[in-house]
Amino acid sequence: MNYKDYYEVLGVAKSASEKDVKSAYRKLARKWHPDANPKNVKAAEEKFKEIAEAYEVLGDPEKRKKYDALGADWKRVSEQAAAQRRYREQSGGEESFNFGEGGSGFSDFFDSFFAGIGRRQSATPSFARRGRDLETSIDLTLPEAYKGGKKSVHLQIDDVCSRCRGSGLVDNQVCPVCGGTGRQLQTKRFEVTVPKGVREGQRIRLAGQGGSGSGGGPNGDLYLVVNFANDDRFDRRGDDLYVDLPVSVYDLVLGRDVRVPTMSGDVTMTIPPGTQNNKLLRLAGKGMPKAKGGNGDQYVRLIGMLPEHLTEKELEFFRELKNLRDHKE
Repeated sequence: MNYKDYYEVLGVAKSASEKDVKSAYRKLARKWHPDANPKNVKAAEEKFKEIAEAYEVLGDPEKRKKYDALGADWKRVSEQAAAQRRYREQSGGEESFNFGEGGSGFSDFFDSFFAGIGRRQSATPSFARRGRDLETSIDLTLPEAYKGGKKSVHLQIDDVCSRCRGSGLVDNQVCPVCGGTGRQLQTKRFEVTVPKGVREGQRIRLAGQGGSGSGGGPNGDLYLVVNFANDDRFDRRGDDLYVDLPVSVYDLVLGRDVRVPTMSGDVTMTIPPGTQNNKLLRLAGKGMPKAKGGNGDQYVRLIGMLPEHLTEKELEFFRELKNLRDHKE
């Protein structure tokens, strides 16, 4: 039985990250997929199985750790594992590492070397593996973030293939669902509890809604990264809100009570006489909810609007007003 260099099979360095290993595997899987090699299907199938075998090890932290640690001692360990397997078969004991009729579909080296790490549920709890944590984005409106509460969403999740359970093979053949990648996009419906005042880029955790566990292990978690659509009225800065309010020049000069939109409904605000254009007025506690309680503030920018289409009489009044100001100065 010859030693198999899985790093060489995938063309990655021993220090390659999990992401790099996955990327190399997917690239090679597409290249050597039997459907992509109709003129040489048999050779492609063998190459594809070799690639899947390498990823089965290097893509699994537990198997990769064992593979890296044993190194030159692989032969002794694999022979011991094979001996234990023969003993169990002869004694009628349960084969916890059995992959089904015909073995795993991978090489004898794999079956012997990783005899104790089966993909099916083992009688030994330590073989259970937690599913991967997954991450995707969720789009919210500012009012949804202000109010918080339940939101039903449909999201596409890159999860373990439901048919082959991540192995890429079904009955020693390329999985017809995922094409041998072991992953598939699945559209799922989730009930999300949106925290009040959630911010852009914040992650909402859905416990147990991530990747499927194996060997009886629990599912991973799903993390939703919050994105906001632009709001037509409000500009958010931290926990504070900003809104532009067009008012007449007369309101700025003479003062007036005006209605201002807020997240909790319109409120009355007083413009003091002689207020300058672009002045910011603060509405305390009318901003976004804070994580530790209370609310931020809302700032109202007053945008003075000059009157249009003035009559001659109106223009005369403005001229008189100007003369009064000039003589006062």
